[in-house]
Amino acid sequence: MADREVLPATVRPRHYTLAIYDLNFTDFTYKGAVKIDLDVVGPTPISEIQLNVRELTVSEAAISLELSKTSAEIKVTNISVDEKAEIVTLELSEPLPLEATRVSLTIAFAGLLNNKMAGFYRSKYTDASGNEAYMYSTQFEATDARRAFPCFDEPALKATFDFSITVPEEWTALSNMPEVSSKPPEDGKKKGVAGTKLKTVTFATTPIMSTYLLAWACGNFEYIEAFTDRLYNGKKVPVRVYTTKGIVKQGEFALQNAYKIVDYFSEIFEIDYVLPKVDLLAVHEFSHGAMENWGLITYRTTALLFDPETSDSKYKNRVAYVVAHELAHQWFGNLVTMEWWSELWLNEGFATWVGWLAIDYLYPDWDVFAVFVSESLQGALNLDSLRQSHAIEVPVRSALDIDQIFDAISYLKGASSIRMISSHIGVKTFLKGVSNYLSQHAYGNATTKDLWDAVGKESGVDVNAIMNDWITKIGFPVVTVIESSAGVTLRQDRFLSSGDATVDENQTSWWIPLGIYTDGGSANAYSGVSSFSSRETILAGLGPDDFYKLNRNQTGVYRVNYPPERLAKLGLAKEMLSITDKVGLIADASAMALAGLGSTTGLLGLLDGLQGEESYVVWSEIVARLSSLRSAMFEQSEDVKAGLAAFTRSLVSPAVRKLGWEFKDDEDYLTVQLRALLISSAGTAGDEEVVAEARAQFAKYVAGDKAAIHPNLRRAVFSIVLGQDDGVDEAAATQAYEVVLHEVLQPSSVDGKEIALTALGKSKRPALIARTLDLILSGDVAVQDVHTPAAALAANGAARWALWRFIKDNWAQVYEVMSGNMVVLDRFVRLSISRFASREAKDDIQAFFADKDTHGYERSVGQALDVVGSFAGWVERDAGAVAEWLKERGY
Repeated sequence: MADREVLPATVRPRHYTLAIYDLNFTDFTYKGAVKIDLDVVGPTPISEIQLNVRELTVSEAAISLELSKTSAEIKVTNISVDEKAEIVTLELSEPLPLEATRVSLTIAFAGLLNNKMAGFYRSKYTDASGNEAYMYSTQFEATDARRAFPCFDEPALKATFDFSITVPEEWTALSNMPEVSSKPPEDGKKKGVAGTKLKTVTFATTPIMSTYLLAWACGNFEYIEAFTDRLYNGKKVPVRVYTTKGIVKQGEFALQNAYKIVDYFSEIFEIDYVLPKVDLLAVHEFSHGAMENWGLITYRTTALLFDPETSDSKYKNRVAYVVAHELAHQWFGNLVTMEWWSELWLNEGFATWVGWLAIDYLYPDWDVFAVFVSESLQGALNLDSLRQSHAIEVPVRSALDIDQIFDAISYLKGASSIRMISSHIGVKTFLKGVSNYLSQHAYGNATTKDLWDAVGKESGVDVNAIMNDWITKIGFPVVTVIESSAGVTLRQDRFLSSGDATVDENQTSWWIPLGIYTDGGSANAYSGVSSFSSRETILAGLGPDDFYKLNRNQTGVYRVNYPPERLAKLGLAKEMLSITDKVGLIADASAMALAGLGSTTGLLGLLDGLQGEESYVVWSEIVARLSSLRSAMFEQSEDVKAGLAAFTRSLVSPAVRKLGWEFKDDEDYLTVQLRALLISSAGTAGDEEVVAEARAQFAKYVAGDKAAIHPNLRRAVFSIVLGQDDGVDEAAATQAYEVVLHEVLQPSSVDGKEIALTALGKSKRPALIARTLDLILSGDVAVQDVHTPAAALAANGAARWALWRFIKDNWAQVYEVMSGNMVVLDRFVRLSISRFASREAKDDIQAFFADKDTHGYERSVGQALDVVGSFAGWVERDAGAVAEWLKERGY
């Protein structure tokens, strides 16, 4: 096809029989054989067959076929590999006859047990005895099944799979389906290269599925198990969490969520989970957060494991949600798969939304959809406000293009769009439409139109019509409110964070659900226009003296630009606003200030009026927007930086005093999160009392009292101690750094390394900044984690330029270490360069990458340049006004 790089449509796979054997744990190699049963599509006699391969050696291939009355063999006369296209071409001695009733292709191959977190790869870890060890697992999405075995590696080329693997006898082997046999290898090789006894484990046949969902793993594993409450084909489904030996108890929280979520999704989708088991496996090195392999879901350790004694409770939310997200894929993605990667959002947007729906069901006190508005919706809008954003449904041509759209648009804007339409027609109605969609397309592939057709039929709403622009067009609107004596007028335009959308960029008129409520507080209080898709509309019956707010509960995927007087009135009427509406008001005001459509001083005034706020979610938004402003002003005068820090303290410090440092046994989850947030914010803004307490707790911790710092406050205390060390001598500062570094190298909890790596990036001392930079490429930090210290250094105004100089000076090594998995390099570059706020920085970044091969991360470079340009404009425009505002108020 012209718009995508795909294999010729001459044959289609029907069934794979795949065997993996001769695993060499010294040279990190393996061998394999695959037999692929094919359907001949034609339309003309076929003289060659093409499959996908990458980093594999194909040693031989043969074809057997059956005709109506006989069988035959066709030789493969030549095997050639196009490494750039990732295709192996098998030339045949004679054409495949179209009348063949059965065709089987057998291929022998060899591969690498690589360390790139893609294909069939190895993960290094420290075992329970303190020794270095490896586990082995797969990661195939999007196009890395071809790294593990020759295959037709496209989502629409579904097939069934029989899989077997030969491993050391004492090891556990896992795959998508249950084990059906374990016995000595049939080839007579009873021992491996190191004399280890071997076994061949064979698994049951999978349902028809895409190659990217096949998975296997092997190693010294153990498991804990629970069962669903519901019966499936007369039996409860076993749900297991697997880990390497010694840490499996930390999977208990995930397990208790998983079996309940399987039942929940089976009920709301009205389709039972179809496989006979669910396995969740913690993988020590993992490029993503998790992967939804059907029946064998793999996770980064911090996304699956949680220790109630030593883990930061913030990770409970992460574990519960990621478990739910991946289980949602067992239906939405696995049972029904997008037809091509351009519609990735069908998988990821839906799994994101319904994953939070499941957590809201299990933990209603977590207020997850308020958090969703603060984090997910704002993340989507922030990215989509850039020129270098992309539509939810985006043309995808090659494998490197695919990896770049696993981003906030596919996940978060996709989920936000689903939340918008489901809120409009009703969640129950929407889910019934989803159920119909899943039933109609089970075990097949589908498109966005198929989903909207099913939902539209159930709801009686032309969903295709109202959602088409949201899915196929880049960007989103800002609704500008214009008040006059004649009434209230609304106008929609495309919103750009740079504030300078051209006429050509402002052609779309989206369908916008208004969600207006007035002082009656009811969703139905305003009986006028409920939505509009024209450029302008008038709100009949409302005037400047009336109370009203748009986008109730922030279900619409847009921003609102109120006149300054209206914004001030809404700020004063905070008792009438829901938590989500407060979040939306703050976020929109901040975005308007950034774009030059509103004022930064107006934003500061709005925040100043929110003193006394008690909601964690609202505080989270306040802190995020203040942090963004302080970050943008990092090259301004010391007076401005000190003034913004003082203003931050004026907001958060009273709340810290009120809440205190002590955690209570009966505290709700959000209060626990609020305490950690406020202490961290006050401390990093230089609150002397908070800094003193953090140092006191850290001193006890260093002296051996590891309980002196509550697990929920390790991130805050470590970051405050390393980042707020004015008046601390060099030796003491270095000792504190060494203590936190030790937690990186020998973590005391599953989340300890991640927390400590973040804290190391907070230091403002040049010598310690240099040590953290060196750590990135030292080999002491796993490649999966290199973005963590980079992100912390980029967020640190004292380290930002040092990080960029380090990247430029060491680019060859950065590229070599990280480009084996472009997801890693893309994430590292994006997080490292997006925090600058000057034309100088933008020009420097642009010049550096001008002669680099950026394929695989070019979208992130472009987006980062957009962000830097927008922030530079913000600073140039508003820095003086901010300085004056702070001075007038004594900050």
